[in-house]
Amino acid sequence: MATDMIHHTLVPKHAKISESEKEKLFEKYTTSAKELPKILKNDPAIAKLSVKEGDIIKVERKSKTAGISFYYRVVMNE
Repeated sequence: MATDMIHHTLVPKHAKISESEKEKLFEKYTTSAKELPKILKNDPAIAKLSVKEGDIIKVERKSKTAGISFYYRVVMNE
């Protein structure tokens, strides 16, 4: 029986952020979507998030030394 890949212990939590969170992110880090790393719309880690191109995904990574850190990626069609 196949398991759901997003629940694997090695796959960090992925969540789509709101438009207001997106604006705050760009302001806080003086960046834009063009400068963020990319993630494909059909990536299995975000398959159940109902995303569109240009959405921002917040990746929550756990670390024994840093605790929890956040990483942001912009959704691309290709």
